[in-house]
Amino acid sequence: MRYVSIDLETTGTNPSRHQIIEFGAIIENTNKNTELENLPRFKRIVKHPEYYGQAFALNLNARIFAELVQPTGAVTICEAHELAEQFKDFLINNGYHPDEDKNYVRVIAAGKNFAAFDLAFLKQLPNWRDHIRISQQILDPAVFYLNFKEDERMPSLEECKKRAGFTDTTVTHDALDDALDVVRLLRQQYER
Repeated sequence: MRYVSIDLETTGTNPSRHQIIEFGAIIENTNKNTELENLPRFKRIVKHPEYYGQAFALNLNARIFAELVQPTGAVTICEAHELAEQFKDFLINNGYHPDEDKNYVRVIAAGKNFAAFDLAFLKQLPNWRDHIRISQQILDPAVFYLNFKEDERMPSLEECKKRAGFTDTTVTHDALDDALDVVRLLRQQYER
C-alpha cells in the first residue's frame, strides 16, 4: 500500500480565516523497505500577501516568517495558488498517475489529526481540488497508541511517540519532521 504523510503549519486554528504557511509530505510504500532518509519528500513554505493569525501560532512558527522575510534558499517558497500544482508534479514524478480522464491525482493521506484539521485547510487552497483528491481512507497513527480504558481523547503526536518508545519525543512543528514522525509511528504497526 502507498500513502502520503502530510503535515501543515498554519497561522491559527480556523481554516476559513487562517492560512497554511508550511506544507510537508512524505511518500511511503509499505511494500518496500525504503530507508526513512530515502523516502520522497516535498516541502514548501507558503507565501501570502498578508497573514492573519493567532499569537501562539505566529510565535510557534517564527522560523517560517524569518525565512519569508530573509530567504536562505534552504526551503522552497511558493505562492498559495502554486502549492497544489507543485505537489501534484511531485507526486507524478514519484510514481503517481492522474485518475483516468482527470487532471487530478488521488492519494491516501496519513497524518496526526489530518482528517479533522489539515484537510479543512487544504480545501481552502486555490486550485486544490483541481490537482489533488484525498481518499476518504485517512490514516491517523493515534488510534494505534490510544489507551481505550484511560484516555479521554486521542493522544497527541508527542504522546504517541512516548508510547511507541521513541527516545526523542520532541515535536518540532516543522511540517516535514512531523510528517516523518507519522511514518515512523505507522511503521511500528506494519513492520512487526
